[in-house]
Amino acid sequence: MLIDLRSDTVTRPTKGMLEAMFAAKVGDDVFGEDPTVTELEERTAAMFGKEAGLFCPSGTMTNEIAAKVHALPGEEVILHKLSHLYYYEGGGLMSNSGLSVCLLGGERGMITAQDVLDHINPDDLHRPRTAMVEVENTMNKGGGAVYENGVLAEISEVCRLNGLKYHLDGARIFNALAVTGQTAAQCGSMFDSISVCFSKGLGAPVGSVLLGKREFIRKAKRVRKVFGGGMRQAGYLAAAGIYALDHHIERLKEDHKRAMILADTLNALPWVDEVLPVETNILIFRVKAPLTAAAVNSELSAKGLLAIAFDKQSIRFVTHLDFTDEMLGRACDILRKGF
Repeated sequence: MLIDLRSDTVTRPTKGMLEAMFAAKVGDDVFGEDPTVTELEERTAAMFGKEAGLFCPSGTMTNEIAAKVHALPGEEVILHKLSHLYYYEGGGLMSNSGLSVCLLGGERGMITAQDVLDHINPDDLHRPRTAMVEVENTMNKGGGAVYENGVLAEISEVCRLNGLKYHLDGARIFNALAVTGQTAAQCGSMFDSISVCFSKGLGAPVGSVLLGKREFIRKAKRVRKVFGGGMRQAGYLAAAGIYALDHHIERLKEDHKRAMILADTLNALPWVDEVLPVETNILIFRVKAPLTAAAVNSELSAKGLLAIAFDKQSIRFVTHLDFTDEMLGRACDILRKGF
């Protein structure tokens, strides 16, 4: 039995999702004629209280489009130094949009309103103009950390008072909402734009939707075209997203529960140095020296448990739709046998 906990992107469409995809009504979405894409965009926008949405191939593309629309070349984005937008998007902020970055620290990859306020550049020709603030929720590199609603609201107010655009990388936003109890609409009211990913915990094979005001999405559509993101009969993919909205949101709590059971197992093991707090479906733990993450990861892989080494001592597990209770039991047995 191979157990793949490298990411929640490794899932495969369920039988019901595949049936929905095959039954989708489609058209040419670049011409605005795919009814299933339109339905996904409108439904997601309505959930988060936004005027419009734009279906794109990936969360990287939706993030990069948002930055390009919100800020001009030479302007600056404030974000955590471990944010996906900076850390995992191949320098896209610089190469796609010519933007400067102000990289902040902060526990478990999260920032505060005071952090933002302290780093807004003055009106000085020697400094790039601060144009945008970005946060990621949940925070991948922080072990699936979830922002408190009040913190996000405080950052939103700082942005409003200082004329800054506020973007949410919501790659796993439904995981966050499952923890905070906030509604999607309440979340959406704080941001100028939101990227909602369907190919992670929601289990769809492809796609993210960028949300915002109608005029913002009109501009975003032009950028999507330039980035090569216009798709034709994309309704077959959008149908998976619609199915996920209907069937895969509530079950995210199951992934969280399994991650916490893995954490309990790891916390009892003598070769584990630390397990970061587990709130959602991401678990990061540190192994004790002289063990290294690479060596432990290699051993786990040989035993049929796949993970990702995050740094020299840290390993990441991500629970997901295809990780069953049977697999959970097997994974715990593998970990208890040690090295």
